[in-house]
Amino acid sequence: MADLRDVAMESKAWPFEEARALLKRYDKAPPEKGHVLFETGYGPSGLPHMGTFGEVLRTTMIRRAFEAISDIPTRLICFSDDLDGMRKVPENLPRQDMLAQHLQEPLSAVPDPFGTHDSFGAHNNAMLRRFLDGFGFEYEFISATEFYRSGRFDETLLRAAERYDDIMAIMLKSLREERRETYSCFLPIHPETGRVLYVPMKHVDAREGTVTFDDEAGREWTLPVTGGNVKLQWKPDFGARWAALDVDFEMYGKDHATNTPIYDGICRVLGGRAPNHFTYELFLDEFGQKIAKSKGNGLTMDEWLAYAGTDSLSYFMFAKPKTAKRLHFDVIPKAVDEYHQQLRAFADQDPKARLANPVWHIHRGNAPASDMVVPFSMLLNLAAVSGAEDKDTLWGFVRRYAPDASPESHPGLDAAAEGAVRYYNDRVKPHKTYRAPDEQERAAMEDLKSRLEAWEGEADPEALQSEVFAVGKAHGFEPLRAWFKALYEVLLGASEGPRFGGFIALYGVANSVQLIEDGLAGKLGRG
Repeated sequence: MADLRDVAMESKAWPFEEARALLKRYDKAPPEKGHVLFETGYGPSGLPHMGTFGEVLRTTMIRRAFEAISDIPTRLICFSDDLDGMRKVPENLPRQDMLAQHLQEPLSAVPDPFGTHDSFGAHNNAMLRRFLDGFGFEYEFISATEFYRSGRFDETLLRAAERYDDIMAIMLKSLREERRETYSCFLPIHPETGRVLYVPMKHVDAREGTVTFDDEAGREWTLPVTGGNVKLQWKPDFGARWAALDVDFEMYGKDHATNTPIYDGICRVLGGRAPNHFTYELFLDEFGQKIAKSKGNGLTMDEWLAYAGTDSLSYFMFAKPKTAKRLHFDVIPKAVDEYHQQLRAFADQDPKARLANPVWHIHRGNAPASDMVVPFSMLLNLAAVSGAEDKDTLWGFVRRYAPDASPESHPGLDAAAEGAVRYYNDRVKPHKTYRAPDEQERAAMEDLKSRLEAWEGEADPEALQSEVFAVGKAHGFEPLRAWFKALYEVLLGASEGPRFGGFIALYGVANSVQLIEDGLAGKLGRG
């Protein structure tokens, strides 16, 4: 263990860099609360999504890295801001008219349109917890409604009343002039309507711990700031939560970055120590545009998991979190194959290399063996040339290529075969375009067909790759990748493809001869 810790203290993997920075918070003395607290936040106005997964996953990776270098216990809190008012009715929900009657009410008070929980907030909280539990995350859940109403936030709220002017000074600097006229860090919850009110305060009484305001009808009310009668606006709430819980670490997207001084300042005003933060880049769609739920231009969790497992998604999330990355369907096959490449490499790596390997962080150092004897991209090409409608078709080729493999002994490969068939039929088949070869390409493919017809012995992938290579050289392709591109476009209907020798070995020499004949005859892609 000491050896691992020594290596981890030098590792350049980003979770270890963040973990070491966090450890420096307590280089003089351990935390008085007895643990280091990580937090992630969630707005339950909608269902959990890709960003929710990424935030909890990356925070967990830093938490595990911290545990590798320190004996200080850790906790992870997932905080749901379900006391927030429902500002608009999400378009994808049932019972729209009913929900419209509850605008501006706390999400924990809005009736559940699905009829399964006490409120819409409770429904989404349950979805979040089921989501996190399904991925095996270790966390503690806190509902903002419970946090405010139980009194756990009272001390911080009373301090906010005492230091109201200091908080407002921080906030007003960030607001446009017209917004400053009506802004208050406190949002009272109307005693009669239950709505969250965005109204200015007439008076904040620090000694009594109350706020006085006029409601939208002009009636004056005085409410205690404690007990869930008042909530904080979301930016002050961020910093106040850090102070109340003594949070040590929280990450958030780049869209929050400009608010960091506000969060930190409010935390300090309320007597807390600002936590370490980590700002990650947002995802882009295939055209380089920012992904937004309102646009529906992002890849969802369900869409990824329809074709591949969470481990490949975790691999994608691990890589370069501070770099904007395109998140769309085409990244799935690449992520699957790269994840398994890292798994295969892990077994033979020294401790330093292992800690830099994404799979150490995905599997807490206990990386499983890869059973993907055929890459996902190769399975996709097999599905294309065989017209596979189910995974059993692919297994017919795989068993010949790897006789010891079976769905029972290679469950990862079995799941990948099923995902590849689904991915091919949903995402690739509708867009495949085959072309006819030019004169040079036709001659080379005729030559390759003849050499394969005369092939004797085992279908060795490397030997077949050398043969394909030799044909391209013999027919003067320069650069040689133009020869392979021609094979892909004429025979597979794509501009990119697998190592062709490995493909021939897997698909079968005789089948490959027939594929070339069909490509030369223009029969591919019909019907």
